[in-house]
Amino acid sequence: MSNVVKKPDTRKALRERVSAAEWQMRVDLAACYRLIAHFRWTDMIYTHISARVPGEPDHFLINAYGLMFDEMKASNLVKVDHEGNLLDDPTGLGINPAGFTIHSAVHMARPDVDCVLHTHTSAGMAIASQKQGLLMLNQHAMRFHNRIGYHDYEGVALNLDERGRLQKNLGDKFVLILRNHGLLTCGRTVREAFDLMYYLQRACEAQVVAQSTGAELILGDDTVAEHVARQFERPGRPSAQKDWPALTRMLDRIDPSYKD
Repeated sequence: MSNVVKKPDTRKALRERVSAAEWQMRVDLAACYRLIAHFRWTDMIYTHISARVPGEPDHFLINAYGLMFDEMKASNLVKVDHEGNLLDDPTGLGINPAGFTIHSAVHMARPDVDCVLHTHTSAGMAIASQKQGLLMLNQHAMRFHNRIGYHDYEGVALNLDERGRLQKNLGDKFVLILRNHGLLTCGRTVREAFDLMYYLQRACEAQVVAQSTGAELILGDDTVAEHVARQFERPGRPSAQKDWPALTRMLDRIDPSYKD
C-alpha cells in the first residue's frame, strides 16, 4: 500500500469537482456509516465500509482513519485506488491499512460488487468464533442458507498476500464470515450491502440468545431454508425499494449532515 497522495484541485469544493453519480454514492456511503453508528455496530474508528466510484472501476471510497462513524460525511470520504494510492484525502488522515487489504481484495475480484461492509460486533464475533458458524435457527438466518463463505483468521489484515485467500473464500457469494474476527457483506448497491449486514447481524444476535437459554435448539430443514433464501432473492421484491428511503428519512430527522 502506497502513501502517495495525489493532490486534487482544491480550488473547487469537492461536490463541484466530482460527478453527480460519485456525489450520490458518497451520500449513500456516508448514510451507511451513520446507520452503523445508529445501531451501535461500530468499533470506534476501526472497521470500514467502502463503495466503488461510479465510472471509475479501479477506485473506491472509504473512511478516513481517525473519524468516528457518526462524523462521516459525503465530503470527507477518502478516494483510493487498488494499489493503495490516496487519490483524494480531504482530511489528510489517510486510511486504515487493514481496511485497505480487505476492501481492495473484494473490489478487485468482484466487478459486480459496488459496496463492501465489515463489522466487529459482539454477536458477529461470537458466531465467527463458533466452528459451525451461522446455524439455520430462524428466518433471518435462513436467507443466508448456503450463501456464506468462511475465511480463517490470519492476524490483523496487513499482508496484501491475504487478498487472494479472501477472494477465494468469498467466491461468488455476498457474505463472508471472517473466523475469530467479524462479519463482511457486499452488495451491488450500498443499500444491498447494508440490508445483508442488518439481517446477518440480527441472525447472529438471535443465535447467541437462543444458545444462551440452554434449551434444545430446532434447526431449520435444508429444503425449507433454501426456499426462504430464494424468496428473499426473488426479483422485484417490493421491500428492496422501500427500506432505504425510510432509513435515510430517519437519518434526516436525527442529523442530515451526512449529506454535506
